[in-house]
Order: sequence, then structure tokens, then C-alpha cells
Amino acid sequence: MSVVGGTTRTAPRRRGVWLLNAVSAAAGIAAWWIYATTDPTVPTPPAVLSKAADLLGDGTLEADIVASLRRVLIGFALGTGLAIPVGFLMGWYTVARGLIEPWVQFFRTIPPLAIIPLAIVLMGIGETPKLFVIFLAAFLACVIATFQGVVGVDRTLINAARVLGAPTRVIFARVVVPASTPFILVGMRVGLGSSWATLVAAELIAAQEGLGYRMQSAQLYYDLPTIFVGLISIGVLGLLMDRLLLLVERRATAWQERR
Repeated sequence: MSVVGGTTRTAPRRRGVWLLNAVSAAAGIAAWWIYATTDPTVPTPPAVLSKAADLLGDGTLEADIVASLRRVLIGFALGTGLAIPVGFLMGWYTVARGLIEPWVQFFRTIPPLAIIPLAIVLMGIGETPKLFVIFLAAFLACVIATFQGVVGVDRTLINAARVLGAPTRVIFARVVVPASTPFILVGMRVGLGSSWATLVAAELIAAQEGLGYRMQSAQLYYDLPTIFVGLISIGVLGLLMDRLLLLVERRATAWQERR
């Protein structure tokens, strides 16, 4: 009964949030349109929509979206895939923490964009340096969140499991991993945002397609509608991917109380 009641209470709340999202989006587009009528250098929403239709019609936008999505997904998957085990090692084993944490903190102070010149020199101008800087952005965001999740586990829970005779592997699987999951998923969401934020600069590395590449090319010709199409595409794709991660987070942490 409590589950049904909770679901009943949650559904109207979620509908209310979606309604507010729609109102916010409409207000933002309206404000953009009003401003564009006062500044002729800024394209109006219909002009941007028309440009998007042209780019979709000749296949340019579709190819750019696929190229950028591929780079972000590969870099993000590799970054988070490595960050989670490294974060667990740092949080669970003192020796690993002492060896790895200084390097993680060192590279965290260096923006991934600053690595681009070095990546070009060491890895050439193919796909590898592009994927590497995206990977680094996702890794650094997620590894810290995972580490904090492990070290933040309530020691009372761990001690209680030990008293009950649970071996270390069971404590890790049944106590540490579930308690760290919310932190990991938040780190993944931050890492996803960092991956998209790094994309435009990554596609400066001798790219021939991609949303960042298209925006940089449009800049040379002062093609503002194309730049707006690229910006909106990145924002929409990033928002959709973030919502998917948020859905996974809700399913994986359904045991948590929420507001």
C-alpha cells in the first residue's frame, strides 16, 4: 500500500515538474525571439529552425550528430569505465589511495583542454587525441565522486556486517557498492557534462565532421544560424543523455528517500 501511495503521490509531482520544464523552455525561446528582434546580428528561432532543416536535408547535421555522439559516448564510456574501479581502489585500500590520489588531484587542476597540444604531439591528429581529452574529462569527474562515495560509507554499517561474520567481499558487494552508487551516478552525470563541454575543443583537432567542427567552420563565415544549430544540438543531446542517467539513478537508488 505504501508503494502504491508513494507512486500516486509521485506521479502528479513529476507531471508538475514536466509542466514547469515546458513553461521554462517556452519562456526561454520567447525571450530569445524578443531579443533577436532588437539585435539584427542574432538569428531568430525561425531562422535557426530553417537552417537546421537545410542541414538535415543535405545530411550534414545528421553526420555531425553521429560523429559527435560517437566521440562523446566512447570517451565517456572509457572514462567512467576506468574511473569506477580506480575510485573503489582509492576508497577501499589505503595503499592505492596513497599511490593514486596525488596523480588524480594533480591532473584535476589541469583543464582537459590544456592537454590538447600535448595530445596532438604524442597521438597525432586522428581520432585518438579527440577521444583522449573527452576520456580524461569524464574520468576525472567520475573518479573523485566514486572515491568520495566509498570513503563516505557509514562505518557503523561496515562494522555491523563484520560483527555478523560477513567476509570482506560480501561487505564490499552488499554494503559499500550500494551505498556508493548514488555518488557514482552523480559523478557520471558530471562526467557526461564535462565530456560534452570538451567536445567542441576536441573537434578542433583536424576534424572533418562533428558539431564542434561545424560550429568552428561557421565562425569563419560569421554563419550565426549554423552556430546556433550546433549549440542547440549539443544542449539537447546532452540533456537527453543526462535524463537517461537520471532515470538509471532513480531505478538504482529506489531505496533512498526523496523530496
